Amino acid sequence: MILRNRLTASEILIAPGVYDGLTAALATDAGFEALYLSGAAVAYTRLGRPDIGLTTASEMAETMALIADRTDLPVIMDADTGFGNALNARRTMQSYERAGAAALQVEDQTYPKKCGHLSDKSLIPVNEMTGKIAAMADARRHDTLIVARTDAIAVEGFSAAADRADAYIEAGADVLFIEAPRDRDELANIPARFKGRVPLLANMVEGGATPISSAHALQEIGFDVVIFPGGIVRALARTAQDYYASLHKAGSNKPFSDRMHDFDGLNDAIGTPEMLSLGKKFDGRS
Repeated sequence: MILRNRLTASEILIAPGVYDGLTAALATDAGFEALYLSGAAVAYTRLGRPDIGLTTASEMAETMALIADRTDLPVIMDADTGFGNALNARRTMQSYERAGAAALQVEDQTYPKKCGHLSDKSLIPVNEMTGKIAAMADARRHDTLIVARTDAIAVEGFSAAADRADAYIEAGADVLFIEAPRDRDELANIPARFKGRVPLLANMVEGGATPISSAHALQEIGFDVVIFPGGIVRALARTAQDYYASLHKAGSNKPFSDRMHDFDGLNDAIGTPEMLSLGKKFDGRS
């Protein structure tokens, strides 16, 4: 599937968050059409740390390459701030594109950034951000989309965020992402102002600043793509806490067995029988 073409369809695109080959494979098997590689999710899982700019570009590119080995779905990839100035953003485009990303999301926070739903964020000047967008567009060798994100609502207010979004579209952004609208009116004002200019992305963060809306509701007001970036980590973290507590208390996995795969179940989920069959084909035993 070509992501640019899919974003012009009438039905909203749902891109669940993933952070490794396993989650990418499971999301693919669930029937999604695209995935979102979340920088926050990588920080949470690889580092066990918050989303405050601690992950590196190389860690993200390595993760993307492993995901691309596991799924053919287009991946929208979190590029944070581009990891520096316009030249850094340009290099980020090159490395992420080589790793297999279909789209790069870049934001206008200062570096290092914070999660878009944390407080006390700060922004770079508009012209610095437009320079990053132009540099990324200049560097790409394929039809890799640039998703321009502004975090200005929390810092400068909605009107300033909309003005920044105008500038980012003029600079060459392919998709617009205005982060963390604070209520349903602000959420609806985004497509009211920008619908038809570029595809519009909404971000649903459980417990974040934006009211959680269904994909259908977001489609109705004019959004083209919605991401659920950290939901899988929140689900797995809660399950892991319960699992470890149960194991510590019982000294056995038995009390938790109805909430987990057994050996064969996990192997089926990750495609072990198919891989073993493929191995036999190539070692002459098929």
